[in-house]
Amino acid sequence: MADSARFVLQGGPAAREAAGGAFGVPMPEAACRANTGGGRAALWLGPDERLLLAPEGTQAGVAAALAAALAGIPHSLVDVSERQVAIRVDGPAARDLLATGCPLDLDPEAFPVGACTRTLFAKAEALLWRRAAEEYHLEVGRSFAEYVRGCLRSAQ
Repeated sequence: MADSARFVLQGGPAAREAAGGAFGVPMPEAACRANTGGGRAALWLGPDERLLLAPEGTQAGVAAALAAALAGIPHSLVDVSERQVAIRVDGPAARDLLATGCPLDLDPEAFPVGACTRTLFAKAEALLWRRAAEEYHLEVGRSFAEYVRGCLRSAQ
């Protein structure tokens, strides 16, 4: 999901339910968890906030489907596709590599597959999602991407 359509959805239960139906992935209700399906993902960012990821080039279709489903329901939907980039960190040393710049406890008991949360990597604000046992998805602001990549390279 490195090149993705990205939306931040804010809204209550009715908005999340309607958005999940239109997006094709239910909005996660458990704190700090992600739901996936059909090449899409919905990540919990806060009690009433979700990050929606879909394949690149689908922004217009996703936006139209969500707008139709959310008509008349209080919500906020913002396309952040150009604001953020994803960095994939995977392999047997992925957890140790991320631990060089991330203050979270990345032990599988504390941060299992499917977990996601806002955090810091080095001095950059980030969102970290554990996609698989040895695969992590790091979302950072576009202006911090090279800095984060450099920190990861230095830590190897």
